Amino acid sequence: MAFGRNHDADAPRVLRKDRRGLNPVKVGVVLLTALCVLLYFAFTKNVPFTHGFEVKAVFQSAVNIRPDSPVRIAGVDVGKVQRVERYAKGDGNASVVTLEINDNGLPLHKDATAKIRPRIFLEGNFFVDLTPGTPSAPTISSGDTLPITQTAQPVQLDEILTALQSDTRADLQQLLDSYGTALTYQPTAADDADQDPAVRGKTAAQALNASIKTGAPALRNAAIVNQALLGLASHDLSDLIDNTGKVTKALSRNEQSLKDVVTNFNRTLAAFADERTALRRSVGELGPTIQNADRALTSLNAALPNLRAFSLELIPGVKETPATIDAAYPWIKQTRALLGDDELGGLVKQLAPATIDLAKLSKENLTALPQADLVSQCISNVILPMGDIKIQDGPFSTGVENYKEFWYTVVGFAGEGQNFDGNGHYVRFASGGGDNLWGTGLYGPGGTGNTQYRQFSRTNKPPLGTRPAYPGPDKQTPYNPKATCKNQPLPNLNGAATGPADGSGPGGVPSSVHTQVQGGTTAATTAANQARAGSTSDLAAQLVDRLNPFRTGASR
Repeated sequence: MAFGRNHDADAPRVLRKDRRGLNPVKVGVVLLTALCVLLYFAFTKNVPFTHGFEVKAVFQSAVNIRPDSPVRIAGVDVGKVQRVERYAKGDGNASVVTLEINDNGLPLHKDATAKIRPRIFLEGNFFVDLTPGTPSAPTISSGDTLPITQTAQPVQLDEILTALQSDTRADLQQLLDSYGTALTYQPTAADDADQDPAVRGKTAAQALNASIKTGAPALRNAAIVNQALLGLASHDLSDLIDNTGKVTKALSRNEQSLKDVVTNFNRTLAAFADERTALRRSVGELGPTIQNADRALTSLNAALPNLRAFSLELIPGVKETPATIDAAYPWIKQTRALLGDDELGGLVKQLAPATIDLAKLSKENLTALPQADLVSQCISNVILPMGDIKIQDGPFSTGVENYKEFWYTVVGFAGEGQNFDGNGHYVRFASGGGDNLWGTGLYGPGGTGNTQYRQFSRTNKPPLGTRPAYPGPDKQTPYNPKATCKNQPLPNLNGAATGPADGSGPGGVPSSVHTQVQGGTTAATTAANQARAGSTSDLAAQLVDRLNPFRTGASR
């Protein structure tokens, strides 16, 4: 059996250095590049040529914040500082810090805030403390900017030391010294004039020590207030904080308005300082005012249940109000027409003069009505009761009130005056004869060239007497115009004295003449005529004259 020949054994051999393969230099370069990339990824923790969520924040001062400084939310790293730049729109040390936020730090809202805080006490290794904002606020997009009003930087030690310069320290020392003097100052009598009696004569420190005794009720009331601030529902306090944030946000939108508010507040406090004396008095009156307000609020609180019940009862009526108003429109239309110039408006214009006269009459009535009241009281208290008196006149007594006798007399006159002829009504007198002569006093106008008259009559029997007796001209009751009628006593109509038959009284002059004659006039008649001569004011004479149908020139 023949075996084949091995051709590989017969091939020519090649040296190792002449063989072709990967270049070791190239392999080393590739390995070094890969190592650098891995190191970059390890230390930067970022994919090159890509950027995450970025937000810019404007700080008053960037302090020592550096790129790659951490950004934290509630102590958890959520990103880093990308870069720090100067704020081009402002002056001073304002800076724009760009923050790169990871997904675990999103979302951020419009009211988000950023603060630069130190990681080591007082100085060094700063980080950005980010607050994402309230969930109810809108979210921001990548590239948005947080304004300077929503950022803050830490207080540096040098700022604290700078604040305590020599002038500031001197002012602080003066403040502490003045405060100590105020606490130990012994007040004078003038200082204590407007103070509460409990603190008069005491220093401020003693008064403060005394106020500790009343601290327990005050603290109890403060605890009640704090308890009330918690609210009645579960989210009252959070709603209050949320609404406060909205108010603060609204104030931060317009920085100039906020500055104006601070300026005006400063002016207001300055005005209070100028009026500190009046303000001190007002504060002194604040305690009684609060007590009165507390009583008033207690009464108001007690009245609220009734008010609530009344309000509930009023609801049906309120619901009917629109329908009532609609139903009232036609009536209002008619009323408006009725009040026009062609209706009541014109009538009012025509009544205006009468209204003016009525106003004047009302004014005059202020004077007339008191007088009318006096007349009414006079009639009620004197005249009418006097008319109810019954006159006792012996056989001539009627037994009725005297005011009725007056009307009986009027009826009698009316009956006697029924006779008439062509000249009208007349009264006929039937005069009798007798031995007793009667004569009236002189009557007529009198005076120079004027004739006075006297009437005579005869009766069979002499008169019994004259009632009431004539008191004489010097014994008449004097007239007092200042005495009121309503206060006068009732006259005694049945107590009048009876005088002589000839009408003469004590020391008086007779008003008539009576004598027994056998035809003719006696000397007594002549004397009586002379005594009555010149009298023109005799009421009886005037009455007889007017009733005499036979006198010269008389008409019946």
